[in-house]
Amino acid sequence: MKPVVVIIGRPNVGKSTLFNRLTRSRNAIVVDAPGVTRDRHYGEGRLGDRPFLAVDTGGLEPDAKEGIYFEMARQTEQAIAEADAVVWVLDARSGIVAADRTIAEKLRKLDRRVWLAVNKSEGLDPHAAVAEFHELALGEPHPIAAAHGDGVRSLLEAVLEPFSQEREPVDSEDAGPRVAIVGRPNVGKSTLVNALVGENRVIAFDQPGTTRDPIEVPFEIGDRKYTLIDTAGLRRRGKQGEAEEHFSVIKALQAIEASNVAVLVLDAASGITDQDAHVAGYILERGRAVVVAVNKWDVADKEARERVKHELAWKLVFLGYAPPVYLSALERKGLSELLAAIDRAYASAMAKLPTPKLTRALIAAVERQQPPRRGMGRPKLRYAHQGGMNPPRIVIHGNALDGVPDSYRRYLEGYFRKQFALEGTPLAIEFRTGRNPYAKRG
Repeated sequence: MKPVVVIIGRPNVGKSTLFNRLTRSRNAIVVDAPGVTRDRHYGEGRLGDRPFLAVDTGGLEPDAKEGIYFEMARQTEQAIAEADAVVWVLDARSGIVAADRTIAEKLRKLDRRVWLAVNKSEGLDPHAAVAEFHELALGEPHPIAAAHGDGVRSLLEAVLEPFSQEREPVDSEDAGPRVAIVGRPNVGKSTLVNALVGENRVIAFDQPGTTRDPIEVPFEIGDRKYTLIDTAGLRRRGKQGEAEEHFSVIKALQAIEASNVAVLVLDAASGITDQDAHVAGYILERGRAVVVAVNKWDVADKEARERVKHELAWKLVFLGYAPPVYLSALERKGLSELLAAIDRAYASAMAKLPTPKLTRALIAAVERQQPPRRGMGRPKLRYAHQGGMNPPRIVIHGNALDGVPDSYRRYLEGYFRKQFALEGTPLAIEFRTGRNPYAKRG
């Protein structure tokens, strides 16, 4: 699993600036989960060939007893509990304040690796900038300037040094697909895992990682092998004793990263929420094959069923290549259809597309509908080959392909899907324009 690096600190110390520096992008994944009054941001970072997952949290006010800052602190504490490494951002200009001492006291009680990032240290003597922060007794402070990047690389090297090199799971046809079960709390993830493993099983055992890792459950049905990656089991007790289940985006992202196929579990009774759409978007972004499993179909009335079908059509329209499977995990209905959909999605993601067949399909698609003209000419699509799998990538060669519009790209995607029966997997199409031998050389 990729190490999870959680960035914490008081408001306005530069957490988001450091997050953007680590992820090299402002395009963070935002999840507006129930009870989260300030969005947490999730992004991917990389130091050389070492990937990691970065989490930006809201401003931490440890003494808040109620209101927005209390909720932000509660969500930050949850992120810390699920972190592999905690980067605490401090302000070199303001120095240590009372809230910092309270945060330090709490962090010392937790079993987490903590690194101190003393931000806004540009223009200051590095030793003088961090001198007073030694009293926090949480290790060597690192002077950084997140806005300019000064000291960030050395900080990151120190943070990632204790972790082994991340290696992608080895795809093996003998081992079968790695299937992540993801979704909101109470949609029936655990029930679905138990139903799948408990039905006609030959081999099934739990392989727990650390408390922050999803649980892998290898099992077989007949001659088919699977490894389920379960993200359930996040129930915790609230202060008043009520059972409270927090939605862990970190666990969901880790499970998706480690999978070949992600099963997005939805609740037919409660409908599709923004949370569902956010997780679905991350599955698409990571290029994973996906199966949309609409659970609790047995308890949904006619109105709820119609509402879910309508919401699927517009909230999850970008997953139109993955036909939904309607099931009841509790009643063990629809499980065979779900496994068949997983098999089809996995086979599509790992499909090998021969160049001759791809080129013939391309020529047929162009004959059926040519790309629109651009200026005085028309793009010429000549041949295609496969550029990768999981997800499949089709590379199309020709001339003036920079002028191919997105609408025609979508047309080609639909045509290739139909010709090669690709279901449940994203499909990437890349255009490569050949060099014009008659163009003048400067």
